[in-house]
Amino acid sequence: MRPESPLTPAERLHTERVRAHLDAAIAAAGGWISFERYMDLALYAPGLGYYSAGAHKLGMGGDFTTAPEVSRLFGGCVAQQCAEVLRGLSGGSILELGAGTGRLAIDVLSRLDTLGCLPAHYLILDVSADLRDRQRRMILEKLPRLAERVMWIDALPAAPLDGVILANEVLDALPVARFRWGAAGCEELGVTVVNGGFAWAAQPAPPDMTAACSRLADAPVERWDDGYVSEYCPRLVPWAGEVARTLRRGAVLWFDYGLPRPQYYLPERHEGTLLCHFRQRALEDPFANPGLQDITAWVDFTAVAEAGCAADCDLAGFTTQAFFLAGLGIDREMHLLAGEDENCFARLANQARQLMLPGAMGERFKAMAWTRALDHELSGFVMQDLRHTL
Repeated sequence: MRPESPLTPAERLHTERVRAHLDAAIAAAGGWISFERYMDLALYAPGLGYYSAGAHKLGMGGDFTTAPEVSRLFGGCVAQQCAEVLRGLSGGSILELGAGTGRLAIDVLSRLDTLGCLPAHYLILDVSADLRDRQRRMILEKLPRLAERVMWIDALPAAPLDGVILANEVLDALPVARFRWGAAGCEELGVTVVNGGFAWAAQPAPPDMTAACSRLADAPVERWDDGYVSEYCPRLVPWAGEVARTLRRGAVLWFDYGLPRPQYYLPERHEGTLLCHFRQRALEDPFANPGLQDITAWVDFTAVAEAGCAADCDLAGFTTQAFFLAGLGIDREMHLLAGEDENCFARLANQARQLMLPGAMGERFKAMAWTRALDHELSGFVMQDLRHTL
């Protein structure tokens, strides 16, 4: 493995500014802030946070690679699922939450065009100003004749829409709360400053956290050991509920790495799932390079299902990414993209393996569908039904 290259002067300056901002927040709070607050500031502080400042985050040369960046096959299959929904509604729009580089929007719109099933509008809601700019440039370059259908919005639409809401790797970026469970009770793990650096520090958990963790502790068959550490996302249910209220008729499609709750909180997963991404490397220290690295946690898909049900949506499907893509004919998409070009087909086959193999993205990533006022089955969820695991 090649040694990590040092930070550039611009990167050093930026992370020092973010550190100063976090230092000030901790001092203002009396020397301690929750990890949820730390993660929120590190990722979303205006002009400073990872998703709010101008870092090259996605794809080649970025910090991590998502399924749309791996292959056009992903977007082609998602488009097939969108087409089913749009045809069932006799039309509608698509709203993508957190559109990354714009790659998924381009691939979905391109494939829907060939299917004769374009949406009335393709809306994008993204908190990152630099990613929005990158999306605009890429869509104008790659898909100029459909660019007028794409619109950027600053908040969830006030008027509910008919169509599809897409969220690929959005939930894992919601700030999480960290806890430690022990014989003496539940503690909240937060952040303090020690010798000029950030460090973990525990405080007695507030009643709402203790109650939430007690419910989580009941999920696995075996009990947690003393000192069990993990996380949960207090914002997931209310935020996902707001997303559900945006939909009048149609489907919400969630794609992310995660697990059903009984598997998420197994006793052997005693350090949780918190992970950071920097320059295509997975790191465990959330205090390194604040503002320059992504901070994520796996998604509790039981909580996602609960949020949908609480918002009066139907839980229409839950499966692995591999079975979602297979159900939508990824093999057919390969033949359509490659034509008679054997070299292209070989490249697509390698990409398909990365998207589908259990050791790559195939099982770690899951797909979930909520529907409202939609009667027919969704093809991406007919080959495997994991709803019983939730």
